[in-house]
Amino acid sequence: MIFTTKAEYGVRLLVELGRQERSAPVSLKVIAEAEALPLAYLERIVALLKRAGLVESTRGAHGGYRLARPAAEIRMDDAVLALEGVVAPMSCFVDDRVDGRVLCSHLDDGHHGCGTRLLWMRVQGGVVDALRRTTLQELVDFAAREPQIAAPVAEDGRLPLRVA
Repeated sequence: MIFTTKAEYGVRLLVELGRQERSAPVSLKVIAEAEALPLAYLERIVALLKRAGLVESTRGAHGGYRLARPAAEIRMDDAVLALEGVVAPMSCFVDDRVDGRVLCSHLDDGHHGCGTRLLWMRVQGGVVDALRRTTLQELVDFAAREPQIAAPVAEDGRLPLRVA
């Protein structure tokens, strides 16, 4: 399952907001520069996060964005679903739109379904469960502990397989 850059950039934006004090709004320009992300794309992404109630905005000279609630209360399933829509492990899964589940599109083929449906349902459930169990605060804390050091590059320009 591959998430798009909407999920990647959106979660990075949330982590950056989580690093800030909730009372002080941060401009998207500052976040775009800090994370080396395209500002125009972040504007579209933050609109999705705002619509989902994860961030709020303040207008004016000292305006910007901040988390709508504490980072410990923001679960990654809420964020990723707001950014990506339904999480589907295969292209043959279709959005049910009723409760966020995905269904195998092969069910219309005489109601036999696909022999691998159980596997993909379990994969989808595992991914959603992992997102549900992860809070933004965990990501913020992890980012604070993780050294932000670039991997050394070999003379031929390739990254080593292992960085000690």
